[in-house]
Amino acid sequence: MRVGFIGLGTLGAKMAANVQQAGYALTVHDISPPAGQPFLANGAIWADSPRALAAQVDVVLTSLPGPPEVEAVALGERGILAGLRADCPHFDLSTNSPSVVRRVHAVYAGQNRQLLDAPVSGGPAAALQRKLTLWVSGDAATAERHRPVVEAVGAKALYVGPIGTATITKLVNNTASFGLTALLAEVFTMGVKAGADPLILFTALRQGNLGTTRTYDGLINQFLSGVFEPASFALRLAHKDVALARELAREIGVPMRMASIMFEELTSALGRGWGDRDTRAFTLLQQERAGVRIAVDRDRLKEAVANDR
Repeated sequence: MRVGFIGLGTLGAKMAANVQQAGYALTVHDISPPAGQPFLANGAIWADSPRALAAQVDVVLTSLPGPPEVEAVALGERGILAGLRADCPHFDLSTNSPSVVRRVHAVYAGQNRQLLDAPVSGGPAAALQRKLTLWVSGDAATAERHRPVVEAVGAKALYVGPIGTATITKLVNNTASFGLTALLAEVFTMGVKAGADPLILFTALRQGNLGTTRTYDGLINQFLSGVFEPASFALRLAHKDVALARELAREIGVPMRMASIMFEELTSALGRGWGDRDTRAFTLLQQERAGVRIAVDRDRLKEAVANDR
């Protein structure tokens, strides 16, 4: 099977190298021809356009900066679609916009062609070690048929649903990651300025509940099930703890913008009479604002967690 790879930047080059090292015959293209030289030296073929690449491979992979580039490379005059065969799917590994993914998918489908979104998680370091996770959405049969190629990019490919769902998953993941980093930076500066040694504080926090639990496992017991009684930790106690942290921050002159937003949420939830419910009951406020209700059947939730161990 010949694999086409477009986009040989910092991350793309490492993913393309993984594909080549897995034994697949590789055809490459990039806006900067010198980026292809290491691959050509190892036996790859250079294509002078996305259209030319698509015409000579069995599957196309793209890793591009963002939505405008994906749309241009896919649908441009010399783009992928212009050379794509019906039996040659296009997997986009970029971090994209769900609306762009669905729009390009619709154009492809109108010509009996397949686009699947397959964004990656892990970054260049994970790519170098072939430890990326890929989320794939689109036609399920096509995704399964090409699983070996997709997993050659990283390590694990998880099918998550209809077209665009993988991109939604990636945006949720990245935004959560950056948000947690912002909050951790905020409370960590408070701790250090209050007198804690940064390395000792870091070491201690890693031994706490948050440090010893997988990030998203905190959603399991109450938030995902939508059941907030009995409380694992009462909301009124969480409100008290954050109030104490904000008091400390004021005393030592540390801004706490993220914590202030969180405190407002806890205060609003307390005002609803939810003080004895589980702390995570305050997440119902955001569900109300968003117009969604999250309540996963507990048996299904247990099964999903068990299968991921």
